[in-house]
Amino acid sequence: MKPAERPQSAPSLEEDYALLKVAAREAGELALTYFRKSIIVKRKIDGSEVSEADLALDVALKLALHAPRPDYGWLSEETEDDPERLKHRRVWVVDPIDGTNAFLRHLPEWTVSAALVEDGVPVLGVVFNPATKEFFHAMRGKGAFLNDKPIAASTKSTLDGALLIASGGLFKKKIWKEPWPEVKTRWVNSVAYRLALVAAGEADATISLSAKCEWDLAAAALIVEEAGGTITDHHGEAHRYNRASPRFSSLVASGKALHPLLIERTARVDL
Repeated sequence: MKPAERPQSAPSLEEDYALLKVAAREAGELALTYFRKSIIVKRKIDGSEVSEADLALDVALKLALHAPRPDYGWLSEETEDDPERLKHRRVWVVDPIDGTNAFLRHLPEWTVSAALVEDGVPVLGVVFNPATKEFFHAMRGKGAFLNDKPIAASTKSTLDGALLIASGGLFKKKIWKEPWPEVKTRWVNSVAYRLALVAAGEADATISLSAKCEWDLAAAALIVEEAGGTITDHHGEAHRYNRASPRFSSLVASGKALHPLLIERTARVDL
């Protein structure tokens, strides 16, 4: 058997897709039992907040996804990273609650984000916002869906009047080589939710020039691509997953027509 071949008994992507969607839905329902309640919150070493809900969902997702697929790797924001995952072709990449700040402040802008990565590329992805009942999902090559209805990214081809999900102050900073045209901005706490909204055409683009991690992007990146959009770093380079360091420097996501215009500006920024 060649090293790249899977054993005949390996689960199909369709089986994993079904497993993933059920696991994400159940995790979302569990999250709602904590949402808008008084819960325990701690600080991580990096200063970010983690709640008992984050940890409970992490356990639930690992039981639902990793336990029935012990031959797959596991990477989660709330689990200590195990380098053993680098030996696996297939890896679950999970953020139990993406947008913890919004969750703790009772805002409906958080999601359960879970993906299956194969050979460094997301092949299955779910982004579920239980508070709004928006269930985004995709399988590579099969299109992207919101509540089982097909979605498509924006076809806008000019920056003038574009709606960008980003900090409003970002475009006024002195980092830019030339002024931006008049754009509209909206802020959303969850990175995965921002990307899902771009995939659904609810916004034309999202930009972040600060570090993100694989669990922030993996599921939603696939959904953007399957919706006909493009996602890269600020230089226009594709993200690769299941690397030794899960950190990325930046992200730029939009419909295909707008993306080159964004990269033309972001690529000249020194981070």
